[in-house]
Amino acid sequence: MWGHWPKTKLLLAIVAFLGLSWLALDYFFPSPPSTITIATGPRGTTLDYYGQRYRDQFARAGIKVVLRPTAGGVENLRLINDPNSGVDIGMVGGGFGNSSEAPDLVSLGRTFNVPLWVFYSSGLSIDDLAQLKGKRIAVGPEGSGVRHHAERLLAEVNVNSQTATFVPLAGNAAIAALNDGKIDVAFILSGADAPAITAALKNPRLRLMNFSTAEAITRIFPDMVRIEWPKGVGGLDPVNPPNDVTLIGITGSVLVRNSLHPAIVQLMAQILKNAHDRPGLLQKTGEFPKPIDPDFPMSQIAVDYYKNGPSFLQQYLPFWMSIYARRAIAFVIAAFAIALPVFSFAPRLYGWFAQDRLRRLYRRLRVVEKALQAQLTSQQMQDLQNEIAEIDRAADAISMRNSDLYFMLRYHLDRARSRLAAITVPQN
Repeated sequence: MWGHWPKTKLLLAIVAFLGLSWLALDYFFPSPPSTITIATGPRGTTLDYYGQRYRDQFARAGIKVVLRPTAGGVENLRLINDPNSGVDIGMVGGGFGNSSEAPDLVSLGRTFNVPLWVFYSSGLSIDDLAQLKGKRIAVGPEGSGVRHHAERLLAEVNVNSQTATFVPLAGNAAIAALNDGKIDVAFILSGADAPAITAALKNPRLRLMNFSTAEAITRIFPDMVRIEWPKGVGGLDPVNPPNDVTLIGITGSVLVRNSLHPAIVQLMAQILKNAHDRPGLLQKTGEFPKPIDPDFPMSQIAVDYYKNGPSFLQQYLPFWMSIYARRAIAFVIAAFAIALPVFSFAPRLYGWFAQDRLRRLYRRLRVVEKALQAQLTSQQMQDLQNEIAEIDRAADAISMRNSDLYFMLRYHLDRARSRLAAITVPQN
């Protein structure tokens, strides 16, 4: 038992070192969450559509996504800025806020253009926002992105709830009300492939407003963009639209809290690249995602991904396997950095163990020497002989590297054994 005690201590030290290293790794490099929540928008809208695509791609990586339908970008910004909301990622648009209002948020870049469509009844003739005074206008519900932008634009031409009738309808409901003559104008913030937009563009009873002042609007509102809707892009037989139409819109962004796990941020950047890099009716190949955001600071993780693409591990390993591989590499590097100076100190550490063992053996030998100075019974002599033999066996564990210490101990053991043999037990 005594001979193996230093080895046991060394083994325990190694186990403790490995355990503490793993705990430190888990603290400084925690595993990513297995479930995240994304704030999208009203069901059936572009935000909801892309949210579902993001969810499907996250699922392939083993991450469960909970989609939270909202009124739109305004509510999304509020939720993502609230650390107690449970929302990890929010889909918003330009002009909803900035870093001074939400300093804990970072952007993954601009992801897609969203036109602000203005449809009106074919019985009217409207080519300017100022002509909407006195009209019944569907501007979307409170807290929605479409209402936010519609009110900003209309305020520039003095159209407000006092000079017009604002109706809180959006999407399909707004188009249905316009088709039924219950309203005169409908503002819709959505992609070109949304059902409401597809139906409205094909409806002969509705017209799409051309923003003749689009260039001026984009200068007044730098977060807005000019979008060209070419003649015939919606269909060539019959030609739809019959003329080129100039629209205005916003560019969508994806925001995350700066505390979100880096692996999730990088995976989200990868998903955005896959979802928005292709050409479409409103964008060219490679136009999105853009690693810029005038409202919020860019995530450096996303910028690096857009610039350099996936890492070596991401190219050849599934998401979770690459996470474990990175953690293992980090653990090995950290362990090596700590173990290298430890192993360079190992010879002296081992020498200390050997000397400590010898000190304990010598303490036992001193007890024997002290006992030899008194009168001994036969039983006491037998006990001392057994103790010397036990010390002798324990000394065999001393390595050849410490042979000088070993032979010195053996010399003193032989002397004690000789003294014990020379003692005569008194006869009764």
